[in-house]
Amino acid sequence: MTRRDLIRFLRGLRDGLPIGAGYFAVSFAFGIQAREVGLSAFQTFVLSGSNLTSAGQFAGLRIIQAGGALAAMALTQLVINLRYCLMSCALSQKLARDVPFWHRFFIACGVTDEIFAVGVGAPGPLRPAYFYGLTAISWPGWVAGSVLGVLAGDILPGSVSQALAIALYAMFVAIVVPAAKADRRVLAVSLAAVALSVLGQALPLFGPRHAGMLIVIVTVVVAGVAAFLFPVGEASGKGGEP
Repeated sequence: MTRRDLIRFLRGLRDGLPIGAGYFAVSFAFGIQAREVGLSAFQTFVLSGSNLTSAGQFAGLRIIQAGGALAAMALTQLVINLRYCLMSCALSQKLARDVPFWHRFFIACGVTDEIFAVGVGAPGPLRPAYFYGLTAISWPGWVAGSVLGVLAGDILPGSVSQALAIALYAMFVAIVVPAAKADRRVLAVSLAAVALSVLGQALPLFGPRHAGMLIVIVTVVVAGVAAFLFPVGEASGKGGEP
């Protein structure tokens, strides 16, 4: 690792610290629910360590609790996490052109909503070292919180665990609000996504089991319209490296 890569990695750690703290709080609630389903601390460690997806893991717990089939589990995870394919495609356009395939592969494995938001908002072309810094601080926060949640068991009251589950949404709002204040286009796109999501929830077509598909549809529609109305040229992506 060169000196510049080390600096990028440390910057990624710095920018990812709030994400890791937020993940710790949310995954603690996940660990409590995993304990209620009957998973051990080791099983929860493997589950959270190999699946960095909050919505997918919470949905997976419900399927495990209901004794669902493996096919149902696979299909649910595919639909819920399909949005990460869109995010990875967007990040691939921001990566420097000399980034090799194997770096792109590992970067895609660490994509989450919050990591994507920070990575795509970073100035200049995205370098692997910076993204690895984001992941290196976020992944341990998620895994550690999950395991400690299992170990805590039923010590915390239900109201506290439910409050912890809101932390993920609050953290993502904290990422979006500064960008929305700086650019009215971001504000317009965010409000449009919220409006379509609320409308979709009201339709009988999208029940709780189809929440992931709703996210994908809203993302494609809003991003497509925004790209048409507010095109961003190559020059706007230049600037200092993260």
